[in-house]
Amino acid sequence: MILAILRESWLAMGANKLRTFLTMLGMVIGVGAVILMLAIGQGAQVVVKQTIATLGSNLFFVMSSFSTTSGVRSGTGSAPTLTINDANAVQELATVMDVAPLQPGSAQVVYGATNWNTQVYGTTPSYLTLREWQIDRGEPLSEADLRTAARVAILGHTVADRLFGDDDPVGQTIRIRNAPFIVTGTLAPKGQSFDGRDQDDTVIVPFTTAQRKIFGSQFPNSVRMMLVKGASEAAMPQAEQDMTALLRERHRIQEGQEPDFIIRNMSAAAQAQAQATKVMSTLLGAVACVSLVVGGIGIMNIMLVSVTERTREIGIRMAIGARRRDILTQFLAEAIIVSVLGCVLGVALGVGIAMAASSATGVYAEVTTWSVVLSFAVAAAIGVFFGFYPARKAANLKPIEALRYQ
Repeated sequence: MILAILRESWLAMGANKLRTFLTMLGMVIGVGAVILMLAIGQGAQVVVKQTIATLGSNLFFVMSSFSTTSGVRSGTGSAPTLTINDANAVQELATVMDVAPLQPGSAQVVYGATNWNTQVYGTTPSYLTLREWQIDRGEPLSEADLRTAARVAILGHTVADRLFGDDDPVGQTIRIRNAPFIVTGTLAPKGQSFDGRDQDDTVIVPFTTAQRKIFGSQFPNSVRMMLVKGASEAAMPQAEQDMTALLRERHRIQEGQEPDFIIRNMSAAAQAQAQATKVMSTLLGAVACVSLVVGGIGIMNIMLVSVTERTREIGIRMAIGARRRDILTQFLAEAIIVSVLGCVLGVALGVGIAMAASSATGVYAEVTTWSVVLSFAVAAAIGVFFGFYPARKAANLKPIEALRYQ
């Protein structure tokens, strides 16, 4: 019975191919738009998650804020207000797992006739552990390197590629601000950060080496910033409170005074961006769904025209024994077939455009199984919803009036 109804519906649609195609076109465009928008939104979420993963987990950046000298107030980061002793004190907190002081700066790195301007970070061996950054080749920094202010360096992937190309840099000697350094290792690629900076365009040296032999410092034991890892995700709020209270006490900052340091919860910032991307993805999908509704309205209009044109045919079918349920089922089947076929073509269109756009523009788009399943489900639901009224109108026709219709 069902096969017979589907066969009749297919033949009826084939009798007016152009009308069927135009009816289907709205659904094709609607489903294609939904697939494309969801793919772009999902791709954006994947990129944000990958970027979050490159940061490391449960991290704080503690930075110097303003400073005041002889009554003159300087801006954020203009003078270091943090010290190595602050970093050691923070590390003793129960809500903190580890701390890595940082002394960043820009420098020209030279190897042979090749040079490259990059960011140099003076830090401790724990930095790579906090950042969850793997060594690609060679060895990481050691405590001995830190104690002796050794002239050793670890190169980021971009710096190694610019200076050495396909050659192995481990064991080679480079110059940083005209000082010779031995390359002891290279870092695995990290990619871009949230602000678009290339994280692999970096060189890591011991903190003591950076202070004494590269950048120098008029403030002994000063620290430009600290990377702090919380004991756990649940402990992050308490860790921030503990660090704030400790540093205010150490810097003798009275209640009500503005602190001379800034604490940034990198995990919270990353999650906020991830949530914003998720909302954007949802909005894109919602906007695209409007085109599905428009396609459904097109199906209803064409089906109403079809019912009017086939009134006499409906009367003949009823006269020879067709029940109202049979007429209703046939017209509903036609609406569903148009919707599903439109969905199939729309999925192909959306996937094709998403792949082409990703290849041409570099914008990552990811087509997921759930988005395709959702499109099919919505398309079938729209076919039933917007096809029901025309089908019901056809089923409620009186046989005698239908036979008299011209």
